[in-house]
Amino acid sequence: MTTAYDYAENNADKFVTQLKEWVTIPSVSTDPAYEASVQQAAQWLAADMQRIGLQNVEVLPTKGHPVVYGEYMGAGDDAPTILVYGHYDVQPAAVSDGWDSDPFQPRLEGDKLYGRGATDDKGQVMIQLKAAEAMLATDNCPVNIKYLIEGEEEIGSPNLTDFVEENKDKLSADICLISDTGIIGIDQPSLTYSLRGLLTMELTVTGPKQDLHSGKGGMIHNPAQAAAEIVTKLHHEDGRISIPHFYDDVLDLTDEERTELAKSDISADEWQNMMGDLPEWGEDGYNKIEKVGARPTLEINGISGGYTGAGFKTVLPAKATVKISCRLVANQDPHKIFEHIEAYIADITPDTVRTKLEKIDFGYPALTPLDHPAVQAANRAYARNWDNAPLMTRGGGSIPIVADFQQMLKMPVVLLGFGLPDAGAHGPNESFSLTMYRKGIATVIAYMEEVSN
Repeated sequence: MTTAYDYAENNADKFVTQLKEWVTIPSVSTDPAYEASVQQAAQWLAADMQRIGLQNVEVLPTKGHPVVYGEYMGAGDDAPTILVYGHYDVQPAAVSDGWDSDPFQPRLEGDKLYGRGATDDKGQVMIQLKAAEAMLATDNCPVNIKYLIEGEEEIGSPNLTDFVEENKDKLSADICLISDTGIIGIDQPSLTYSLRGLLTMELTVTGPKQDLHSGKGGMIHNPAQAAAEIVTKLHHEDGRISIPHFYDDVLDLTDEERTELAKSDISADEWQNMMGDLPEWGEDGYNKIEKVGARPTLEINGISGGYTGAGFKTVLPAKATVKISCRLVANQDPHKIFEHIEAYIADITPDTVRTKLEKIDFGYPALTPLDHPAVQAANRAYARNWDNAPLMTRGGGSIPIVADFQQMLKMPVVLLGFGLPDAGAHGPNESFSLTMYRKGIATVIAYMEEVSN
């Protein structure tokens, strides 16, 4: 009897050919010039969904690029239902960016398939679909599966929240499964169980009504200097954020989490490659990986004011701006954090200048506890396909839609990622390991079996 694993192995070359075909379509969502290509990529995906036997396949319009939906509900009412999310849009790419070849003419070199979107996220979406194909072709799919594949992730998913809100019944499921992350190494799987939220802001500091000759200096509080003074008061010397109430809602790490996270702490070699001989900075009492994934941050992303061109201009600027972002952790609300920061900056602003803080964007943090059955099933699925047990880790970045799924659809989210650290997502020569492609398909099949038990 042919198993789903046998089918996947026997059709491995065909699966690579199909991925190459999909990567050929330049579905760049941010550039209107690629509108037709984005539509083509969505139609290609829908056709493949129908070919492998998914039902109710639709290319559904949004205010922007379409969402592709398909489902298999043949496992019965007693079987769990998995909502699989991914995206088919990609970042811009051109040979002039530093690619060794045309980014939309995928090429095989050793174990790697090079091409824009190979890892982020077409290759990982295909892992999910090829696992489904293998299970359906062998009449061995133990769960119901719904697929929600969008075309705007690379531009911040501006229309997906509304789509989810309007289609809650269609998207209802027991677990949301996402393959759009990575693992530590080809021989060492890792499971990301938490992502940080995001808050971006712009602070404007104003003084005189217009730029003034620096000869007026001495009686005027320079807005650029005032901005710098305010920035220096946002942190204590030990790295802790000085905003009152900033840490009130932070969910503390458990002893189990600290033990697990320590296994994947940033090595001395990694630090050397990133920072040279500079020492570590930040809160006392936390290792590097805890600072990155389990503690909130407040970062200065840019400061500008006055003349910054070639040469010199002796001017007192009328205003200065500071770009500020926060990475937030479980239980923190970006709106509450903004209010705390706004109140604190107003309190420390000297009366010689004026300040205004504007909220630019936000996203909630996401956490599925280590002991949740959906996470434990993923742990076992990885372990069935690697010699080394997966390391449990927290992501320092953000995927805002993850928190939306948790809050709006009331379901746990599992990040079953297969991208490697050297995949080059968003950069030149993006690639996808064919070893990870094969192992990923087997791991998804194993995951569906594990959650059905």
